[in-house]
Amino acid sequence: MLLIKNSKILTMIGTEYSNGYIAAEGGKITALGDDAAELAGLEAAASEVIDAKGCYVLPGFVDAHCHVGMWEDSVGFEGDDGNETSDPVMPHLRAIDAVYHADRAFVEARENGVTTVVTGPGSANVIGGQFAALKTYGRRVEDMVIKEPVAMKVALGENPKTVYHEKRQAPMTRMATAALLRESLMKAAEYKRMKEDYEQDKENNDKPDYDMKMEALLKVLNGEIPLKAHAHRADDILTAIRIAREFGLRITIEHCTEGHLITDILREENVSVITGPFMTDRSKIELRNQSAKAPGILSKAGIKTAIMTDHPCTPVQYLSLCAAVAVKEGMDETEALRAITINAAEIAGIDDRVGSLAVGKDADIIIMDGHPLEFRSRVLYAIINGQVVKRI
Repeated sequence: MLLIKNSKILTMIGTEYSNGYIAAEGGKITALGDDAAELAGLEAAASEVIDAKGCYVLPGFVDAHCHVGMWEDSVGFEGDDGNETSDPVMPHLRAIDAVYHADRAFVEARENGVTTVVTGPGSANVIGGQFAALKTYGRRVEDMVIKEPVAMKVALGENPKTVYHEKRQAPMTRMATAALLRESLMKAAEYKRMKEDYEQDKENNDKPDYDMKMEALLKVLNGEIPLKAHAHRADDILTAIRIAREFGLRITIEHCTEGHLITDILREENVSVITGPFMTDRSKIELRNQSAKAPGILSKAGIKTAIMTDHPCTPVQYLSLCAAVAVKEGMDETEALRAITINAAEIAGIDDRVGSLAVGKDADIIIMDGHPLEFRSRVLYAIINGQVVKRI
């Protein structure tokens, strides 16, 4: 059993301990609190005790949208596996088949407190494929998976337009992007109906031919996973919401660059957003209203907000710095921490395992020598599944 004691614990679910302890065994958190009697018993049973006096202990950070392992660090074309641009509709692609588990970015992530990444395809296609939620430590991808698939990536706006305009094929307009997304969802709905009809009456109905793309989209139609909708401009955000409502789908808005301009609508529609990256230049017209004030504006409007790096756009190891910049620009400090822990986990649908400290949750814990949003604070220990993967 691993025991951490004498620390300031931020659970990220409303409880803090000024001088508490946390114990882990079998990859899970088994005890948490500040009861002196329980601590004495835990110390007697522990195989390793970390005295974290003067330090902060909190859940490992969660990057809710990035491309770690999809675009390998310093490799170039050979390691660029995030966009399959041979067809604008590719729902059957799976991130786990492209992630390079030994990418240096995973090491840099965990060394800087990021213990979970939600990673997957880029935004070249209308439907890009399936994201996966991974731990940042493991011998192979299978050892790292928290949930797979965790979401279906779709993209609106400039990126699919640009890619397919160069190929002289659809979509070359926003109309065509929306039409292709609708058409794919309609085909999936018809495929679902045919499968259900066959199962109910096999004598009088034909079994539909297996379609891998449609099978992937059934997870979306059945509510198992959400659409993870890349949308920067306000009109693209609204189109994504419109289509999701038409089909009764779960959806998260990714980037949401102009979301702070339509907070009333986002609040009314009750959608969650994953903002960023905002520590980049405004490299295209869709980013002309990009602002580090956006996460704070969205959060204060009552919209559940997470902060992403979009690695490699902003390197994954700077996730906490992104949150600190958001605080500098007006975001509440606690909400900024939630944006890279429990909010990120809840939006991704993995909060049953990560994003906060509680008995029964995965023992993904970081120990920092200062406040987690202080730039100079260091991660002294990173613990994933109860195993120390970094120590100073």
